[in-house]
Parts: sequence; structure tokens; C-alpha cells
Amino acid sequence: MENASGAPDTLLDAIRYFADPDVSLSFVADLRWPDGVTCPVCAGKEVSFLSTRRIWKCKACKKQFSVKVGTIFEDSPIGLDKWLPALWMLANCRNGMSSYELARALGVTQKTAWFMLHRIRLAMQTGTFQTLSGTVEVDETYIGGKARNVHADKRAERIIGTGGAGKTVVMGLLERHGEGSASTVRTLVVEDTRRKTLAPRVREHVVPGSELDTGVAPLKRTPR
Repeated sequence: MENASGAPDTLLDAIRYFADPDVSLSFVADLRWPDGVTCPVCAGKEVSFLSTRRIWKCKACKKQFSVKVGTIFEDSPIGLDKWLPALWMLANCRNGMSSYELARALGVTQKTAWFMLHRIRLAMQTGTFQTLSGTVEVDETYIGGKARNVHADKRAERIIGTGGAGKTVVMGLLERHGEGSASTVRTLVVEDTRRKTLAPRVREHVVPGSELDTGVAPLKRTPR
């Protein structure tokens, strides 16, 4: 059963509703492009829809793209018929949800459910399903007061790194949009500045194939 707005009322309704691939596609497309489909590569608005493959082709840059490209759904074989009920469940669960509960509800493995919950929570934190792409600058800094102004017990819990004793490490990602356009910026509090800590954050927030500018030499965010 659906409510007046057309949205499912129960989990069973959500599973049935989003089982239709055309419904799932339209739902995500409307969320992502409320003013009409736009090419994620060149931002062109002249696109044609290839119904047999459920993808679009940009008439300007000739690139083909799906509704998942540049979102938390990309880089994953999981279909929208699983992603959207999972999103419905997390949005309607007041007491939180474990990966085991989601796995049982959707009929997926616990590992898959954990991955989905992680991605959805990331989207809720950033306020968007889209990830960063193109040329993305990545850097980190230390923020906070002097260690002597903090209680000794708290000082012991703070991160100690090069030039950052007693401070919080903040990682910043900036997507360049070109001259005359505002850039997209995201900031994250991280445990430290080690590669094994920062690399997973880059994989979460940056589309594979993007150019990474770390202030040393441009790198490519390659698919896993």
C-alpha cells in the first residue's frame, strides 16, 4: 500500500514498488536531476535515452552514462531494487539498523548489507547521493587549541602526529568546477594522516577515473 505521495508505507510495499526497474530508475533520476537529466561528464542537457539498456547518451560529448554513475550506487553490482528498499528501511528505522537485519530483510549477505549501510549513511552525512569527480584536490590539516589548554586525560586521547599533537586531523576534498563556478567541498574528521587511513576515504567520496591533486603530483583514482 502507498500513501498519498505515492511512497511505500511498509518494507514489503517498498520491495514490491522498487522491484520494477523502470520505477527504480525514474525514482533515482528524479532525485538526482529534478530539473532534467544532465550529463555527469560535461553537464550537457541535450541527452537521449537508450531504453533497451536504461542509460543515456550525451549529444554534446557523446558519452554514455547510467543513473548510478557518480553516485554512491556506482562501483557496485547491487541493483537499485536492493539499494532503494535499503534506503527506505534506514530512513524509517528510528532505532538504527544492523547489517544483519538488513541482510535478512533483503536476502543479501551480511558483508553486502554492511557495504550498503556504509554507503547510505555516507550519503545522509553529506546530504547527497553524488560523489566527487573530475579534478579533486585532497589535503589534510590539524585543527584545535593548544594541548596545554586541554585536560591531561583528554590530551592522552588526542591524535599525536607530525606537528599535530593535541589537535584534530581534518581531511578536505575539493571538486573543481572551472572558472566562474563554485567548487564542491567536503571535510572529514579522520584518525590520522596515514595513507591506510586516507585512501579508503578517497575511495568513498571520489569517482574512479578522477584526477587527484594531492599537492605533490596528480594521480588517478583508478577503479578497484
